[in-house]
Amino acid sequence: MTLSNPIERAPVAAAASGHRLALELVETLKLAAPMALTQIGQIAMTTTDLVLIGRISDEAVAAAGLAGIIYFVSFTLGIGLMAAVAPLAAQAFGAGNPALVRRALRTGLWVALFISLPIIAFPLRGEPILRALGQASTTSHLAQDYLFGLAWGVMPALWFQAIRGFMGAVNRPQPILWITLAAIPANALLAYLLIYGAFGLPRLELFGAGLATTAVNFGTFLAGLWFVTQRKPFRDYDVLARFWRIDRSLMRQIIVIGAPISIAFLLEYGLFSSAGLLMGLINTTALAAHQIALQITVILFMVPFGIGMAATIRVGHAVGRNDAAGIKRAGYVAILLGATLSAILTLAVILTRVATVRLFLGEATANVDETVGLAATLLAVGATLFVTDGIQGTAVGALRGLNDTRVPLLFAAISYWLIGFSAAYVLAFSTPFGAIGVWIGLSIGTVVHATLLVLRFRWLANRLART
Repeated sequence: MTLSNPIERAPVAAAASGHRLALELVETLKLAAPMALTQIGQIAMTTTDLVLIGRISDEAVAAAGLAGIIYFVSFTLGIGLMAAVAPLAAQAFGAGNPALVRRALRTGLWVALFISLPIIAFPLRGEPILRALGQASTTSHLAQDYLFGLAWGVMPALWFQAIRGFMGAVNRPQPILWITLAAIPANALLAYLLIYGAFGLPRLELFGAGLATTAVNFGTFLAGLWFVTQRKPFRDYDVLARFWRIDRSLMRQIIVIGAPISIAFLLEYGLFSSAGLLMGLINTTALAAHQIALQITVILFMVPFGIGMAATIRVGHAVGRNDAAGIKRAGYVAILLGATLSAILTLAVILTRVATVRLFLGEATANVDETVGLAATLLAVGATLFVTDGIQGTAVGALRGLNDTRVPLLFAAISYWLIGFSAAYVLAFSTPFGAIGVWIGLSIGTVVHATLLVLRFRWLANRLART
């Protein structure tokens, strides 16, 4: 029977639309779940390192924190560039162009090689940088020991990120998760052996911790390379074919797309680091409570971060096949999924916030009850921040699928610094809110950022649908 009446066709169209939305949700979850778990696995490795370093001395923990700042600031430049591999490969995959998928990974590997050299030089000069910033000479020297071991793992870590983007783009992110899960106990064992000098090995302490991370980075890269060259469907792309050929036009694309991502990462990282400085100006209890609440926030963010990576790929696939409706569907499903899961996790944290905070503190900690109370309050105040952070994490991922990274960078500068930091400073020191005012300011900045990103995606998706 032919449905010629629009009233008769409407239920059929609605059912078809509902089916496509359900299918999009399933495909997004299939990509997002292993990606989010991979992020959590990486946090597990850094947490293990901190636990082992903490048994050396309090000074070693402080030095590791300083070394982490130096390493992160330099490494973020490479991470942003490698993030550009996923949308380019996904668009090529959606267009049914395996040669371009291969070129995206191959060019990403070359970019990682070139950018690694200046990145490595920065942590190798960590001690004079830290001393110039006013840090104690002893702590700076210990931080340099850690960086001497850590710096050499930059190149394999970036290569692994490029492979991760390629695997996600071809709808196979699971091997990266398997490699990461295997790396967690391997990293713990190797770090323990090299830090404490067990089983006859030399006791290398912080240098050993950095060296263990470098060794694990090489191991994960080699495992990823084995998958892409030996296992289907990855080996069908023959990613190492004519590897010596440098694709300059695609390299420029990676830089144009990836550089704004790197700067946006630094703006966000700088905002929360600066918020810590504001807390330090208030008092030590405020700083401790902020660090605990911030660590919980980072863990929560791994879920929408994984969904955002999936959004990049799903939107990129739709771009590659010139599917305007698919672009809107992929972006909106990811944003709604990120908001929903963030809200559920936020509710769980709020209900258990006191017990959660106590996991980070020993009873011997000074002012433990005051710190617990303030951190729990910050988590309650940050409920809006958690949800909107989830929305912005997925929305920015959807925009990357459209190769749109420069305007989101402008949004980050306006939202985080012009609005968020200014509000945090004023509320902390010109009102009675104090430490709570800092988190209100962070929440305001994140709300503005999320709103701008969603409106930007809506505008771009509608424009593509019209053209």
